[in-house]
Amino acid sequence: MPALGQGARDAVRPKKTADLLADRIRRQIVDGELREGDWLPTEAELIERYGVSRPTLREAFRLLEADSLVRVRRGPPGGAQVSIPGPAAAAPLFGLVLTMAGTTLGDVYDARLTIEPAAARRLAEQGSDADHDAFAAEIDRAATSTDTRLPFGAATVDLHRRLVELAGNRTLATVITMLGTITSRHVEAAYRESPRSPEEIAADNRRAVRSYRRLLAFLRQRDGEGAERHWIAHMRAARERLTRDTGVTDRHVIDLLP
Repeated sequence: MPALGQGARDAVRPKKTADLLADRIRRQIVDGELREGDWLPTEAELIERYGVSRPTLREAFRLLEADSLVRVRRGPPGGAQVSIPGPAAAAPLFGLVLTMAGTTLGDVYDARLTIEPAAARRLAEQGSDADHDAFAAEIDRAATSTDTRLPFGAATVDLHRRLVELAGNRTLATVITMLGTITSRHVEAAYRESPRSPEEIAADNRRAVRSYRRLLAFLRQRDGEGAERHWIAHMRAARERLTRDTGVTDRHVIDLLP
């Protein structure tokens, strides 16, 4: 067997210039040197600064676009603008992985039930008054969109994320955002085929907001057990309502493809 590095060709190749340039800009974004909404210098300035060709620069932009780190506006005046991706940006790929694995909706709900009620307990017992106020603000935001299905769904995903985030675990908050986004999109697709009227859907949304406010009461009372128990009941009720209204059961395989 030849020693490492011997042989006709070495399988390890250096990174291309476009990859190196993308890495450099990516690092500036991660370190906060470039912030959401910042415009990168013009193509001419970047070409001169980094000593690269226009095709190399554009390839680097494509790599950054694929990571949702920049938005490129083509045509005059054009340019690349920094875009900080949130957890929801990873949801489509995460959802595809779950789909390919044959993951069921019940499995996703079970994962959320493992995380969210425990977070509710922790937020009740260890959260500050400011944390509880922040959660109240999320409820108020959701309450303004109960008559519109899609904005309410987005507000609900944010509320579930904030519940876990305020409980002190950003990693789990990111996971919950992806799972919540997947669940929300799946539910929306199911309800599009449902005969339920807009009035009935709005009534369900208002019922959900009342449940959120009951959770808030447990949080403010520092009742961890009550908060956990209530959130388990809330999530199970939402699960049962989906089956009742659309016929989608826990055995339904996640599928977000058009």
